[in-house]
Amino acid sequence: MMKVAVLGASGKLGSVISDAVDAADDLDLVARIGSRDSLETLVETGAEAVVDVTTPAAVMENLRFCIERGIHAIVGTTGFDEERLATLRGWLDEHPRVGVVIAPNFSIGALLMMQLAAKAAPFFESVEIVELHHPTKADAPSGTAQRTAALIADARREAGVGPVPDATTTALEGARGAEIDGIHVHALRIRGLVAHQEVVLGGVGETLTIRHDSLDRASFAPGALAGLRAVPAHPGLTIGLEHLLGL
Repeated sequence: MMKVAVLGASGKLGSVISDAVDAADDLDLVARIGSRDSLETLVETGAEAVVDVTTPAAVMENLRFCIERGIHAIVGTTGFDEERLATLRGWLDEHPRVGVVIAPNFSIGALLMMQLAAKAAPFFESVEIVELHHPTKADAPSGTAQRTAALIADARREAGVGPVPDATTTALEGARGAEIDGIHVHALRIRGLVAHQEVVLGGVGETLTIRHDSLDRASFAPGALAGLRAVPAHPGLTIGLEHLLGL
């Protein structure tokens, strides 16, 4: 069985994933590591892979430690810009057998929502994204929304679709949300929500809304486990869990 550790195990998501790994017949949970615990525990317990659900401030040091010691990683932590991704690729070039997966979302439903949105995007003139999360979420827009916007923009470019129409000339700052690669993204932070996103597409005389709702953090566990099982066969850097799941 693969020996697995969870980094950020004391958080709400980390606790759910730790329990899921512990319950899996083919995975062996060897460590639940919190912010006060030493990364040397990974070496002491013989961890072969980790799930990192820590913070943007901690994740790069965690990954450097793991890569240098041949430990695979599934990463649900956000905050990866091109500079950070380039750094990861440099580390992985020196350790070519290690696999790292940056996963903006672990939910299978969310992955399918992103893929369906990208497939639909070239057929509609307009498209915008609304993401809705709990108010304790630190980043906005979410990593899932950023990934969705990038996939939609890529699909529209490949299909030769022009810019999304928008005649706005005056607006309060932020009224049109953030803009990612030409796609507007709106972030809501509402008590009682977990993680939700809808992609609204529009053409002449019709609209299409693709929506995904995570009602419980348990929805993130199956994707994280599937990523752990697949990562040894995918060395190097992978962006998006869908590449490991045949989506």
